Amino acid sequence: MRITLRQMEIFLQVAKIGHLTQVANEMGLSQSAVSMSIKELECILGCKLFDRIQKKLVLNEKGRAFMHAIEPLVKKLRDIEEEFMSQENKGELTVGASTTIADYIMPHIICEYMEKYPDVKISMKIGNTDEIVKMVEEGSVDLGYIEGEIQNFNVVTSPVGVDELVIVTGDKNLVKKKEYYIDNLLEYKWILREEGSGTRSVFLNKIKNYVTGLNLFLDLRHTEAIKSVLKETSGTISCISKIAVNRNIECGELYQLKIKGFDFTREFFQIHHKDKYKSELFKKFSVFARYRFGEILNK
Repeated sequence: MRITLRQMEIFLQVAKIGHLTQVANEMGLSQSAVSMSIKELECILGCKLFDRIQKKLVLNEKGRAFMHAIEPLVKKLRDIEEEFMSQENKGELTVGASTTIADYIMPHIICEYMEKYPDVKISMKIGNTDEIVKMVEEGSVDLGYIEGEIQNFNVVTSPVGVDELVIVTGDKNLVKKKEYYIDNLLEYKWILREEGSGTRSVFLNKIKNYVTGLNLFLDLRHTEAIKSVLKETSGTISCISKIAVNRNIECGELYQLKIKGFDFTREFFQIHHKDKYKSELFKKFSVFARYRFGEILNK
């Protein structure tokens, strides 16, 4: 497109006022700049737009037709500019969430926000913690939500809530004992999340002195798949976020094993790139999400 928005704005002002000097003063331009803009526009269109009558520029038939064609467009562009400058709850946002958060927390937060602000569109990308950090680094998501701490100079982190990891099984025989030491369970068939998972990383770090003796039977990408195996295979154990298994424990599908001397709490974090531009929508959603995380985790 050879015609610029600035040329159209100048044209409309000249059409309204008729005097180049006055238009120049009002728009903070030189008279020669206004005159050159009109000449360039007429050159692009291949026709004259004004007649000079009594020292005043007056639209001719081509000029009137051009004005009627562009005036609504320029007004619409001004409205769009004003909306984006003044309305913080319009626009699109892309968030990334690690699997546990994506399955059990983030959909509720996104739906609530979009119901509250219908002009906002939020999409979500899902991955494990390492994958979400990479998305933030690459700029393919605006905000990320992950499980566990990271060390990355390009990423800013802020805690959004405390989660509890629990040791669970579907094997009733294991529930007969009220409490276990972690080393008494190492020989059983452990099912963990895949490499790069925040849940896996936090758990293995907590039991780092016992990792070499752990019988890692299977690793799976999704928590729901782990729960299915636990229900169907005796002697299997896993470490899973409590929010993911609360209902299964309540209805007797899975059983929590008490581990003596271990605190399996971890923090969830909100992350963004250190150079990320923070729009009003970005800032408002990040505050809303942090608040709702706390409410959901403290239920």
